[in-house]
Amino acid sequence: MAMLEIKNLSVVVDSRQILNGLNLTVNKGEVHAIMGPNGAGKSTLAHVLSGKAGYEVTGGEVLFEGKNLLELPADERAAMGVFLAFQYPLEIPGVATMTFLRTALNSQRKKRGEPELTTPDFMKRVRDGAAKLGIAQEMLRRPVNVGFSGGEKKRNEVLQMALLEPKLCVLDETDSGLDIDALKIVAEGVNQLRSPERGFVVITHYQRLLDYIVPDIVHVLAKGRIAKTGGKELALELEANGYAAFQDEAA
Repeated sequence: MAMLEIKNLSVVVDSRQILNGLNLTVNKGEVHAIMGPNGAGKSTLAHVLSGKAGYEVTGGEVLFEGKNLLELPADERAAMGVFLAFQYPLEIPGVATMTFLRTALNSQRKKRGEPELTTPDFMKRVRDGAAKLGIAQEMLRRPVNVGFSGGEKKRNEVLQMALLEPKLCVLDETDSGLDIDALKIVAEGVNQLRSPERGFVVITHYQRLLDYIVPDIVHVLAKGRIAKTGGKELALELEANGYAAFQDEAA
């Protein structure tokens, strides 16, 4: 059984058709890259998977480990193991990063019927994860993402992902706003989480991210559906030739 099966998914946002019969299957252990021009529906796909409000599904289905994901609220999807790393992580003034991380982790454990982590166990997990991502302890005491650079916000999200240990990681343009050093750190953090039991959907405009997070499969999303699928060499083709040909094919 596939981990994620998207069948003929159609989505409307503000009366506009954004996804138009999209099909995608992600198995355990696979890294899928989704590339495409602005307006193709890449972020819409990510938000629909995570359960964000404001997206009207007008057709198709999304199965996660055989269960209908579209019937579940966002918190239940998260507890099942679906994680979305945002293109633009939100700032949460007044909530310390450590408090946020602990609340997120323990609320998921509670939903799954698991015991909450003790303070020493939680602190050890955070310290170990932060060290791997070059996150200073001082940063963990600050409010979530407040005053963080683009690189710090993205590293903080990868830390969340490492702590929550999701089954499916959806990265929505994680490379946005990162310089090359920050990109390498974030990519290394993602690569450390690759496992035979975990699937990834990596959404990006640019080939450069895929130099560091090497995908198994690359898809071109255009006009709301998959226009072409190939290996990692397809990303190089897109970098060289752009998306115009695929937009014409999808029309």
